[in-house]
Amino acid sequence: MNIIQSVFLGIVQGVTEFLPVSSSGHLAILQNIFHINTGSTMLFDILLHLGTLAAIFIVYHKDIGKMIVEFFKMIGDLFFNLRIFFLNKIHGTSLKYRRVVHNNYRKFVVLILVSTIPTALIGVVGKQLVAAASNTLLIPGICLLMTGVLLLIADNSPEGRKLPKEITCKNGILIGIAQGLSTLPGLSRSGTTITACLLCGMDRRFAVKYSFILSIPAVLGAAVLEIKDAAAESVNAGTLGVYLAGMVVAAVVGYICIKALLIVVRGKKFKYFSWYCFAAGLLAIAGHFLI
Repeated sequence: MNIIQSVFLGIVQGVTEFLPVSSSGHLAILQNIFHINTGSTMLFDILLHLGTLAAIFIVYHKDIGKMIVEFFKMIGDLFFNLRIFFLNKIHGTSLKYRRVVHNNYRKFVVLILVSTIPTALIGVVGKQLVAAASNTLLIPGICLLMTGVLLLIADNSPEGRKLPKEITCKNGILIGIAQGLSTLPGLSRSGTTITACLLCGMDRRFAVKYSFILSIPAVLGAAVLEIKDAAAESVNAGTLGVYLAGMVVAAVVGYICIKALLIVVRGKKFKYFSWYCFAAGLLAIAGHFLI
C-alpha cells in the first residue's frame, strides 16, 4: 500500500463512519459487483478506526472528560455505600447512603453502559449472519432502503427536548439494540442510532452526541479483540508511516463530518442522504438479480 491509497482509504473511513450512508453496505456492494478486496491489513484497519475515534474525542473532549471523572466518582460512591451497608448491619446504625446517579453526566455514563450491553450481545450472536449478509447484494440493498426510510423518519420526528436526566434505561436499551442491528451491511450506524434517539424524544444536538459517544466502547472493544492478530503482522517504519498518514486523514475528515452532521440534524436535511440511500439500495437489488 502506498501513501495515496492510505490517504484515500482514510478519507473514505472518515466520511462513511459518520455520515449516514453505511460504510459496510458500500463495501459489500463494491466487493460483490467488482470483486474488490481492500487489501488493508488488520493493523491498518485498527489505525483507521482509532483515527475516527480521535475525531469523536476532539469534538466531545469536554463531555468525555467529565464522563470519565464522574465514572470513577460513581465507583467511589458505590464502595462508600457498600461500607455503609456493612456498618449499618454490624453496628445497627442508620448511616445515610450517597446518591450515586445525581447529575446529567453520571446518568449519561449509565445510559452508555446500558446501551452497550445489547449492542455487544447482538454483535456476538449475529456475527456469522452479518458475514453471510455481506456476500450478497440483496441484503445490503434492502438495508440501504431501510436506512433511507429511517432518515426520513428522523427528519420528520417531533422536536425532542430530553437530556440525560429525562432519558430512561429502557430508552438506552432500545438505542443499544438499534446500534447492534446496524452491524448489518447497509444499515447506517449513525443514521439508525440518531433516529432511535430522536424517537425517544432526545434533543437533536444531544442525539448526535449520544450516537457518536456510544460508538466508542464498540470500536474500542473490536480493536482490542483484533490487537493480537495485528501484533503478528510484520511492519517496517516506512509502512507504519503510510498507515499513520491514513489514520490522521481519517481523524481530520471525521472531525469535519461530525460538524457537518450536526448541521444536517438541526436543519432536518437527512432527506438528501435518504435519496442517495434509496438510489444505492435499488442499484444493489437490481444488481443482485442481473449479475
